[in-house]
Amino acid sequence: MNYCNIKYFDIANGTGVRTVLFVSGCTHHCRGCFQPDTWDFSYGSPFTDEVAKEIVDSLDPDYVEGLTLLGGEPMEQVNQAGLLPLLRQVRSRYGNKKNIWCYTGYTFETDLTDKEGRAHFDTTDEMLSLIDILVDGEFHLEEKDITLRFRGSKNQRIIDVKKSLEEGTAVISELQDDSRGRGK
Repeated sequence: MNYCNIKYFDIANGTGVRTVLFVSGCTHHCRGCFQPDTWDFSYGSPFTDEVAKEIVDSLDPDYVEGLTLLGGEPMEQVNQAGLLPLLRQVRSRYGNKKNIWCYTGYTFETDLTDKEGRAHFDTTDEMLSLIDILVDGEFHLEEKDITLRFRGSKNQRIIDVKKSLEEGTAVISELQDDSRGRGK
C-alpha cells in the first residue's frame, strides 16, 4: 500500500484535532474529485512499519481526538490489507480513548457489509469493527454542498459504525445534523 500524505493536527476531517492519513489508490474516479492524483495506487510513498509507528505515536497527546483515513480510497482491497494492522495497533494502544474515522466512496450496506458487496473482502468485517465513524458514498459533483459538515456532497452519509453493526443497518450519526450552527 502507498500513501500520499499525512496531516498532523488536522481539524477538517472529523471532530477535534486529528491525525489524517491519505492513502493512494481509488477506482471510483469521481467527477470533481479534489485529489485525482490519489487514484493511482503507486502514487506517493510506501506505507511502512515506521510510518505506521509515527502515526500511532502522533495520537499520544490528550488533545488529539483520533485518526482519520482518507484517500484515494481506504476500502480498496489492497488498502484494507495495509490499514488493518494500523487500526489494530491504534485500538491495542488506545482502546476507545481515540476514535477512528474513515471516508469511503463505497456504501455501507451494499458494498461493505453485504458479503457479496464489491468492497467486502476477508479484512472488511474486522476493519469496520475498529472504525467509529464512516463517511460513505461517492462524491457527486452535482450534489456538492460546501455547507455540509464533514462531507462534500448531499448523498454522502456520516454513519455510526458501532451502532450500525449492532443493529444490522446503517445508523446515521448525530454528527450529520446539518442544521447545527446555521440558525435552522
